[in-house]
Amino acid sequence: MIQVQEVTTKKELKKFVTFPIKLYRHCSNFIPSLIADEMNVLSKDKNPVFDFCEAKYWLAYQNSKLVGRIAAIINHEAIKRWGIKAGRFGYVDFIESYEVAKALLNTAEVWLKFNGMTKIIGPIGFTDLDPAGMLTEGFETIGTMTTIYNYAYYPKYLKQLGYAKDVTWYEYELHMPKGIPSTINAIADRALRMYPIKVLQLKNIKEIYPYISKLFSLLNTCYEELYQVTHITKKQMSVFINQYIRLLTPDFIKLIIDENDDVVSFGICFPSLSKALKKAKGKLFPKGFFHILRALRKNNRAELVLIAVHPKYQASGLNAVLFREFINSFHAFGIEIADCNPQLESNIKSRSQWKVFKHRQHKARCSFKKDLV
Repeated sequence: MIQVQEVTTKKELKKFVTFPIKLYRHCSNFIPSLIADEMNVLSKDKNPVFDFCEAKYWLAYQNSKLVGRIAAIINHEAIKRWGIKAGRFGYVDFIESYEVAKALLNTAEVWLKFNGMTKIIGPIGFTDLDPAGMLTEGFETIGTMTTIYNYAYYPKYLKQLGYAKDVTWYEYELHMPKGIPSTINAIADRALRMYPIKVLQLKNIKEIYPYISKLFSLLNTCYEELYQVTHITKKQMSVFINQYIRLLTPDFIKLIIDENDDVVSFGICFPSLSKALKKAKGKLFPKGFFHILRALRKNNRAELVLIAVHPKYQASGLNAVLFREFINSFHAFGIEIADCNPQLESNIKSRSQWKVFKHRQHKARCSFKKDLV
C-alpha cells in the first residue's frame, strides 16, 4: 500500500531534499544539489518567492519505505501575468513504479484543483531561476548543476497518467575552437565600431556589484516572453547572488555596457561542477568544498548559464563580442567544452547562434501539462 504524507517538519523536509541522492546513488549521470541550498529554496522563511507563491510538499511511502516525493506550487504572479490558472508540480522523484508516480501526481492535482487551479504543468520550480523540465533525451549524458536529471521511466509514466507535452527545451554541447573563428572576429569588430559600447573588464568579483540591478533588469527585459516567466524581484536577486557568487570568477563574467554605463548584454558561466558535486554527495563539508574549489581552479568543461542581449541590440553582433571574450577566457583556463543551459524549442534565434561552433544537441527536456477536471 502506498501512503502519501505531507511534509510538515524540518526533519521531513530534509528527507524530501535528500531522497534523490539515495534514489540515484547508482546513477553516474545524476548530479546532486547542495543540501543546504535546497533546504533554503524550499523553506518559507528563507526564499522570497513565498511573497507571491504557496507550496505543499509530500513524501510517498510503501511498506514504510520512502519511495517518492513531489511539490505542488502556485505562483500567483505567473497566474496574473499569463492569465491561466496553472498550478505547478516540481521536485518530483520516484522509484520505478507506476503506482507510486500515480499516487504522487494525484495528490498534487487534488491540492491544486482544491485551490482553484484548472491546469497542472511541470516539472517547474517557483520561478525561472529554478530548474525546469523533465529530461526526455540524453539520459546517457552527465547532468549539470543547474538542470534536472531523471530516469527514462519518468516521462513514460506521465504520458500514461494523461499528461501531454507543453513545451520542449534543447541543450547543446559546444566544442571550443583552437583560435577565434574569423566570422566571430569580423562580426565582433564591426559591432564595437558601429555602436557606443565596450566590454567591461572585471579585475575582481566585487566590481560586478554596481551592475547587479542593471544585469537583472536586462534579464527581466530579455526573458519576459519566455515560458511561465515572472519578473525577478530585488529580494530574489539578493538570494540568487548570495547563492552563486562563490562560484563566479571575473574571467567568466562578460558585461557589455553602453555610453550611459548601462548593461546592454552579458554572459555568465562557470567551470563545470558536475563531477565535484557528484563527489560531494550534496554536502559542502568535510570534503565537498575541497572538490568544488578544485573544479573551479582546474577544469576542461564549463557551464554557460545565462546570456542576454538587449532587444534593441539583437542582430547587431553583440553575441559575437561575448563569444570572443568567452573563447579567450576558455583558452586561458583550459576549457575545451561548454554546456549550454536549456533553450526553448521556439527560441530559434537563441538556438541558431551556436552554429558558429562545432556543436551537438545532446539533451532535450519537456514541461508537461494536464487539465484538472
